[in-house]
Amino acid sequence: MTSGRVTVYFAALLARTEDGWEASDTELDDVETLADLADLAREATADGADDTVLVFIEQEDVWFGVVRLDGEEDPRIYVSNAAAAARSSYGEILLTDELLGRDPASDDSADDLDALDLDGTEDGDLDEQEDPDDEAVDALDPVPAGPLGDTAILADLGVSEGQLLTLDSDALVEIADALGAAEVLEAVR
Repeated sequence: MTSGRVTVYFAALLARTEDGWEASDTELDDVETLADLADLAREATADGADDTVLVFIEQEDVWFGVVRLDGEEDPRIYVSNAAAAARSSYGEILLTDELLGRDPASDDSADDLDALDLDGTEDGDLDEQEDPDDEAVDALDPVPAGPLGDTAILADLGVSEGQLLTLDSDALVEIADALGAAEVLEAVR
């Protein structure tokens, strides 16, 4: 049974140019990976590779994410609530193995689970062994609750690490305001 509730996302690109910030809303339907998102953001810059581009993604009042691209450098990512973002198709784009501290070569959770002795009866009493449920949880490597990523992502643009960590439901508006881009963001919202 579903509640019939529609999940509302907002995604926008802010590109810093010589004339200030330019904003555009964006569709993420064809974006499947962080590389796809980075390509989309780089295409949004008028002058090319040297501009700073910020990608804002927000799911109602649940979580928000910021991806920053400076030229051809690797994207920098901040997610306000990683556990909530992990339950979102758009959030999964941002929660890369690197951001989560996972080794992508060993990300075969199903193989890890098959290798576990989940009943604990082969080698003696269950009381004398580690709790098999602990091993199963470790094998699944859950996403941590709360903020994750580069908290200094906007520090040089006027949003300190402390400020970023305290932002909530109006986060994107507050970030845009600090950047001097509130009007251009609001125009695409």
